[in-house]
Amino acid sequence: MPENVLNGDHVDVKSINCEIQDNEEDNNEADVHFEPIVSLPLIEVSNNEEDEVEMIKMRAKLYRYDSSNNPAEWKERGTGEVKLLRHKIKNTVRVVMRRDKTLKICANHFVTPWMELKPNCGSDRAWVWSVLADYTDEQLKPELLAIRFANAENATVWKEAFEKAKNIVGSECEIYAGKNNAEAKHVESDSEPSSDVSYSESTDNEEQAKKLAEKDLKIENEIEKVEASEKKIKGEENMDKVSKELEQLQVKDQEEKE
Repeated sequence: MPENVLNGDHVDVKSINCEIQDNEEDNNEADVHFEPIVSLPLIEVSNNEEDEVEMIKMRAKLYRYDSSNNPAEWKERGTGEVKLLRHKIKNTVRVVMRRDKTLKICANHFVTPWMELKPNCGSDRAWVWSVLADYTDEQLKPELLAIRFANAENATVWKEAFEKAKNIVGSECEIYAGKNNAEAKHVESDSEPSSDVSYSESTDNEEQAKKLAEKDLKIENEIEKVEASEKKIKGEENMDKVSKELEQLQVKDQEEKE
């Protein structure tokens, strides 16, 4: 087949036609659509954080103190993003940390007003704190945890957010705020006249006082009985002594008369 000449250049018509056909086949293959045999519905997966507001989120590395080994040692628990989550209604604050890639939880516990972040071995980018109930392994366990950040600035920001969370829990959460109010009322009732004491508390106190009074009366009666029996015994002993002395006197008088 002759070759076409364009501006002195030879053009291969066959190669051009083959390239065009290949491009058309590629386009046809890209447009092919197959309907799935089984249609699966979309499922929304809950992370149990829908009712909580994120206070802070930072990247860090978490450790736990394993005291079961001899000697005890620090073990790495995971690296990922640690968050402080505040509940919208209950005003509780939770520490949640997930590992990278797998998103498996490596820290999950509530913040309490008495928790304290302490520096780890004098480091300015690591903190240590104790937890009474951590729910990482779906079982409540007391843990001693340590967290290390990339720099001192991030550690300081986390410390400030943690202290803010403690104040929120202590003042706005019903669990801890109620206890603080009850303790304050108890102190006021001890220092001032008992005008704030409820009727139920007063009746309970009266019943306890009555029971204590009855016990005291029983004890006093028993003591009196014991004392009376002792007096009787002493009195009988004295009578025996007196009678013996009288007998001796009588014997002496008779001897003198004789």
